[in-house]
Amino acid sequence: MTALPQTGLHRLAQTIAARKGADPCTSWTAKLLAKGPEKCAEKFGEEAIEAIIEAVKGDRERLVSEAADTLYHLLVMLAARDVTLADVENELDRREGRSGIEEKASRK
Repeated sequence: MTALPQTGLHRLAQTIAARKGADPCTSWTAKLLAKGPEKCAEKFGEEAIEAIIEAVKGDRERLVSEAADTLYHLLVMLAARDVTLADVENELDRREGRSGIEEKASRK
């Protein structure tokens, strides 16, 4: 069986993981990670808000750009807490086939 090609999101997650130990002076990702999980979470929140603003405004091009920033900062935030994209994908797989209402009710 042949392996499926990796998506840009997978490649980005791998790059972020590789930069965890990099010099913060040479890598923006390493600089964010060096500031700790709280700062990474703050940056994710800022980018998510910017994406929301663009979604409300209806500017498709800016929304795409802000969504890309948001996904990057989500992956950085996850990496800061040693959570991988595979961990998130496994959770999504676990939920697959269940209605959102049923899944939410199971969390109570």
